[in-house]
Amino acid sequence: MIPAILPTYARANLTFVKGEGSWLVDDQGRRFLDIGGGIAVNALGHAHPELVETLQQQASQLWHTSNLYHIPNQTALADRLVASTFADTMFFTNSGTEAMECAVKMARKYFSHNGQPERYKMIAFEQSFHGRTLGMISAAGAEKLTKGFGPMLEGFTQVPLHDLEALKMAIDDETAAIIIEPVQGEGGIIPVTDQFMRDIRALCEEHGLLLIMDEIQCGVGRTGKLFAHEWSGVTPDIMAVAKGIGGGFPLGVCLATEAAAVGMVAGSHGTTYGGNPLACAVGSKVMDIIANDAFLAQVSEKSGLFRQSLEGLVASHPEVFEEVRGAGLMLGIKCKVTNMDVVHAGYDVQLLTIPGGDNVIRILPPLNISSDDIKEAVARLDQAATAIEATL
Repeated sequence: MIPAILPTYARANLTFVKGEGSWLVDDQGRRFLDIGGGIAVNALGHAHPELVETLQQQASQLWHTSNLYHIPNQTALADRLVASTFADTMFFTNSGTEAMECAVKMARKYFSHNGQPERYKMIAFEQSFHGRTLGMISAAGAEKLTKGFGPMLEGFTQVPLHDLEALKMAIDDETAAIIIEPVQGEGGIIPVTDQFMRDIRALCEEHGLLLIMDEIQCGVGRTGKLFAHEWSGVTPDIMAVAKGIGGGFPLGVCLATEAAAVGMVAGSHGTTYGGNPLACAVGSKVMDIIANDAFLAQVSEKSGLFRQSLEGLVASHPEVFEEVRGAGLMLGIKCKVTNMDVVHAGYDVQLLTIPGGDNVIRILPPLNISSDDIKEAVARLDQAATAIEATL
């Protein structure tokens, strides 16, 4: 008999009832160190007191009115993001995949508005991930996402990451945009090189293409800058953001330049819940905390400590681990054993990590994780690896 909840997740046999900072407590009272952060969502950890206070204050005043009316919290957050990014305007959503759907629609509308409706195709990259809607699995193209859901939405193709010649060959007169994650998350924590980002920007300029960036997982301070593309000096025309921007409350944003958004007029797109007063109140508080140089400098400092410690861990367990990769506090360890073996061994020592592509475990802790918790996480990973070695 099918369960009441559609069985689309292979859930661990764990049930959490409370969280504080980098820690979760399960229904048996056990404390787990969470360095997966709800898949990069809990950017400020669990039950951050300022986020809790903000949400409680807003919940006592107004939850929802819809986008039929002005929403002051939405305007405040939009103004803050405009001041902090390349963007001139934005559309609020509930999730990352919705933000990417908006980005794709915006890019197609741009060319239609400018008298080139034949330019609708988009180039993405192998091992990418942009969400689970039909449009976004079409964009990513991987069989593990698309199998059984065909036919896919027309107009997307994928090329290998860092293969400039393949990218050039994929561009034709119908190409509208290039879509890229500055750091591939689901694909295995793979940072895009600064040079390749610059090469993409140059191709967009040469061919009149729009550059769409997916910073759903790598944005909002995760790499030590507010957004990961800042490291390369390359700015997008359109960018999707989610996960960390809400600190755990569902919130996504599609940001754009005025030029890229030219076709998006009244009636061209919409959402019932997106940008509601609750979400935007929390999003503004997240920006208050994360979007400043002192906080981002601490992210970089902590990432250095974490990475150095993980490098030592890999060297100590050469039969279990292969390498450390990533940027900031978006780290991955490529495994020699099956990555799920490491994830499960982590459960045994009350440590939470996230599996990813290319046999990687993802480490996506709160950006405000303490140095003591970093040391404890590495110690528990060491215990997990030692337990695995005993079975080899």
